[in-house]
Amino acid sequence: MRRFVTLGMLFCAFTCTAFALPSGPAIDGEVQSVMASTHAKGLALAVIDGGKVSYVQSFGVRNAKGDPLTPDTVMYGASLTKTVFAYTVLQLVDQGKLKLDTPLKDDLDKALPLYGPDPVFPNKYGPYKDLAGDPRWEKITPRMCLTHSTGFGNFWFLEPDEKLRIHFEPGTRFSYSGEGLILLQFVIEHGRAGLDLGDLTKANFDRLGMTRTSLKWRSDFAGNLADGWNDKGEVQAHDERSKVRVAGSMDTTISDLSKFVAALVKGDGLSPASRAEVTKPQLHITTAHQFPILAPDSPLAAQRKDLYAGLGVVVFDGPQGHGFFKGGHDGQTANTMVCLEKTQRCVLILSNDVRAETAFSRLVRFILGETGVPYDWEYGDYAGKS
Repeated sequence: MRRFVTLGMLFCAFTCTAFALPSGPAIDGEVQSVMASTHAKGLALAVIDGGKVSYVQSFGVRNAKGDPLTPDTVMYGASLTKTVFAYTVLQLVDQGKLKLDTPLKDDLDKALPLYGPDPVFPNKYGPYKDLAGDPRWEKITPRMCLTHSTGFGNFWFLEPDEKLRIHFEPGTRFSYSGEGLILLQFVIEHGRAGLDLGDLTKANFDRLGMTRTSLKWRSDFAGNLADGWNDKGEVQAHDERSKVRVAGSMDTTISDLSKFVAALVKGDGLSPASRAEVTKPQLHITTAHQFPILAPDSPLAAQRKDLYAGLGVVVFDGPQGHGFFKGGHDGQTANTMVCLEKTQRCVLILSNDVRAETAFSRLVRFILGETGVPYDWEYGDYAGKS
C-alpha cells in the first residue's frame, strides 16, 4: 500500500503541480542564446501567468543603425491581427450585431458579386464579381471565415489568374485563408451593420491601454520603429500600411500586445459564451502542415486527433491540457502566441528577424515546459530547429 501511495504522490508531483516558470534572468539568457544561434538581430518576448503579464523584455536592435529594440518599439503584428479581429467579432456577437452561423448574405443589401471595388482602395477587398457563377458564396458564415473554411485560397491575388474562387464546399475543411477574414471585414463594414473595424479595434486598444497599436499606420510610430531582416540577413524597411486589413495590417509593441493576450486568455471583454467559442474545437485540421494551402488530407492514422481550428486561433491538447496558438510571418517578421487554458499562461514572441522563427519551439518549451503546441504542423521541416 505504501508503494502505491508513493507512486501516486510522484504522479501528482508531475501532473498536479504547474510547471515552474523560469526566472527573468534565465529567460534573458535563453533568448540571448537563441539569438546567437539563429543570428537574429531583434526579438521581443512577453510571458503571461495566471492571466497577468509577468515579464516583458526586448533584445537586440530595431534597424541597421543599431538603435535598440525596446518594449515600446513598434513592430509588425502580421497574422496575429487575425486573433485581434476574431476577438472584435465576438464582441459584436455579444452585442447582438452579428451571428456566427447566419450566412453573410443575410447582412448584405444585394448579392455579393454585385458589389464593385472600394472607390478609395480598389484592392482592399476581393473582386467579388468573380463569384457570380458560384452560388456557394451564399453559404459562407462568420464562423467559416474565422475557422478558415470558406473555400477561398489565401488571397485572390495569389491565384494564378488573380481571380477569386471557391475551391471546396464552404465549412467542410480547414485551409488557411486571409481572404475569408477580409470578406467578413467587408460585410461588417459595407453590410447593414456599417461598422468601421479601425474604430472597433481602436476602442479595445484604448480600453486595454495599448497606446502604440493600430490596424493602420500612424505617423507617431516613426520615432521608434522596427525595420526587419530576411532569411539572408538583409534589412527590409517597415511597411507603412495605410488601410485596415484584418488579415494582417496591425502595428504593435510587445508591451501593448501582451496586454491583449492577457485579456484574451482570461476572457476580459467577452461573455463567457463567446470566450468559450474562441478555444472550442470548431473544425478538425486534417493536413500534415498548415502550408501549402489546399493540401490533401493526411492518412487518418497520421492525423493529429486534437488539432482543431478555433476562432482566430488553432487549438490543441497537450501534457498541460487544452491550449491555443497563433503565428504571424512574412519575409522579415516572425511572431508567435501560445497559451494554456488551465493556468492562463502564455508566451508571446515578436521578432523583426525571420531567422528567429526556427527557435520558437525551443523558447516556448523553455518557458512553459512541454505544451504540445503543433509547431511541426505550422512550420513543417523547420519545427524545433534552432
